[in-house]
Amino acid sequence: MSRIGRLPVEVPGSVEVKIKGTNVRIKGPKGELQHTFPASMDIEFKDNQIEVKRPSDERTHRALHGMTRALINNMVIGVSTGFEKILEINGVGYRAELNGKDLVLNVGYSHPVIIEPPQGIEFDVDMKVRQIKVMGYDKQVVGHVAANIRKVRPPEPYKGKGIKYLDEKIRRKAGKAGKV
Repeated sequence: MSRIGRLPVEVPGSVEVKIKGTNVRIKGPKGELQHTFPASMDIEFKDNQIEVKRPSDERTHRALHGMTRALINNMVIGVSTGFEKILEINGVGYRAELNGKDLVLNVGYSHPVIIEPPQGIEFDVDMKVRQIKVMGYDKQVVGHVAANIRKVRPPEPYKGKGIKYLDEKIRRKAGKAGKV
């Protein structure tokens, strides 16, 4: 039995769950998410818990079991508390600012890079610690937007300049052989 898949998903009181077959709709204070899972998975909601069961021990059913439970858990966490990714800006003259809801990045190009947030995503910029927060209720979209921001100017290995995740470690290179 899958260690992840057999665990029930706890549903807080502020979250509303509707299950029709394999279509799961979860609504909470942050927003509403909907996903259709594979037809072979059996999804039940009772006693403020969601349980996922699989029909057999086939390899594909075992793989889908844990994935389905993890996606449902991320949906519940997202609509109740939300997700955030923090990016850090390193480099002389590199900065980020908000223009309305849009994120404006000045990272060494001849023009500022403007990033518009998709629905359900918010940006927060703290230039004292040079950080950008990407916040939202859909974990996949939050990660995708954060990756696109990082892609504007990825960190380089010699001086470490660029945009990186807060917990990311940059492997540094020595540079020219004459310098130590």
